[in-house]
Amino acid sequence: MAFGWIDEQALVRRRAGLVRTLRPRPADSPLLDLASNDYLGLARHPEVTEGAARAARAWGAGATGSRLVTGTTELHAQLERELADFCGFEAALVFSSGYAANLAAVTALAPHGSLVVSDAGNHASLIDGCRLARGTTQVVGHADPDAVRKALATHEGPAVAVSDTVFSVDGDAAPLAALAQVCRAYGAGLVVDDAHGLGVLGEGGRGAAREAGLAGSDDVVVTVTLSKSLGSQGGAVLGPARVIEHLVNAARTFIFDTGLAPAAAGGALAALTLLRREPERAARARAVAAELHARLTAEGLSAVRPDAAVVSVRAPSPEGAVRWAADCRAAGLAVGCFRPPSVPDGISRLRLTARADLSGVQIERAVRVIGETRP
Repeated sequence: MAFGWIDEQALVRRRAGLVRTLRPRPADSPLLDLASNDYLGLARHPEVTEGAARAARAWGAGATGSRLVTGTTELHAQLERELADFCGFEAALVFSSGYAANLAAVTALAPHGSLVVSDAGNHASLIDGCRLARGTTQVVGHADPDAVRKALATHEGPAVAVSDTVFSVDGDAAPLAALAQVCRAYGAGLVVDDAHGLGVLGEGGRGAAREAGLAGSDDVVVTVTLSKSLGSQGGAVLGPARVIEHLVNAARTFIFDTGLAPAAAGGALAALTLLRREPERAARARAVAAELHARLTAEGLSAVRPDAAVVSVRAPSPEGAVRWAADCRAAGLAVGCFRPPSVPDGISRLRLTARADLSGVQIERAVRVIGETRP
């Protein structure tokens, strides 16, 4: 029977406690949200939603085509200039998602004969980029510059190291300065995904590369998403102008994909404007993460010290994590639930988002619910 193997895989997932389900949420959800990636609390900010609405009224609901045909508007060009200026890079290129941006950066910068050195903890989009790249990929230990050095030392020819800046599972940060030093010693490029760093790390939320002193370097390329700290949707690649020009001509997820919807571009632009005016939001997100970690560990829970705004709390098993998240939801708190294969080390977790707009009362409530519902 066609697709008969699907039933076998579904049975395996059920037995392992790894079944995933969709839960449509209402517009006015009563849950306290520690599950989304809205780090700065901008997704519903009036200025951001008005920016999105204004763009939709002016440009329409969709981009109408690929970026190289009709999908590039003046709004896209403005967003690219603002992103590059804010993060300290020469140029930027906007994509329909952060996933598409990562696929573009890795595949277009890893031609035949090249080596891609990929951190074992990288996000799925970087992993898929490595799989699609024409170069050879070598996966190395997590956040280990020496392992990157050893891999590069075995290769002659073009090479690039690929890493998250802040890893989405535990919220730990990559040693960017050390990685850049290793790459420069071997003439390799460095491509980093700053999805969880933009808006949280660096001066006024300008990102992890800016914090590490790498912004604007001619051998560093940064990808970002517009769907986390900026409260919108889409992604972008930032880097030297010649790299961005190369992506325009070689990146398949740019050439063949419909452009980002104008509303998303307008919302992201409004969020950037707001963040420039209120840079303290970045520091507040980090402070909330630190407070969550301190309170959770004081309750005897195993929580990883956050380097940005992701707080990870370990669960005893996949089934225990699912039950824990469900009990939190029943108590009015939404938390993320990470299980294999989403976690590379096989350890299930609750994943909490430390939002800049959380109050002290909300933080206290979240810690109480998590503690009272622990398996």
